[in-house]
Amino acid sequence: MSIRILILNGPNLNMLGQRETEHYGKEPFTQILGYLQKSFPCFDIDYFQSNHEGALIDKVHEFHLYKGIVVNAGALSHYSYALHDALKMVKTPKVEVHMSNIYAREPFRHHSVLSAVCNGTICGFGKHSYALALTWLKEYLPE
Repeated sequence: MSIRILILNGPNLNMLGQRETEHYGKEPFTQILGYLQKSFPCFDIDYFQSNHEGALIDKVHEFHLYKGIVVNAGALSHYSYALHDALKMVKTPKVEVHMSNIYAREPFRHHSVLSAVCNGTICGFGKHSYALALTWLKEYLPE
């Protein structure tokens, strides 16, 4: 039986492969998701992306469906206390990811309000940031 995992992507991440390829690479998330599904057959990966904060919060409220959550909230990571509060109430293991190295970019990106309510944060490894998060979940979660 596969372990059900949610990958949650926030604003503008639907434009991966087209926007700021120097930070995010040239692959659309559909290709990245295929890579992750092939690399982690132990997981049944559900993917949800929205440019709307409330839709992301509504999806977090479905936490009971998932054994783990990987969240890349994009710019919301730096100021969304509403998303922070939603993630805080979830006891499901959560990993915050960023494809770019947020500490090598604009100063406003150096702080995430989500980090404090996640088990860990991974940044700067492109699509492999997601793979590293899934690797941790694979080791952390009971079978």
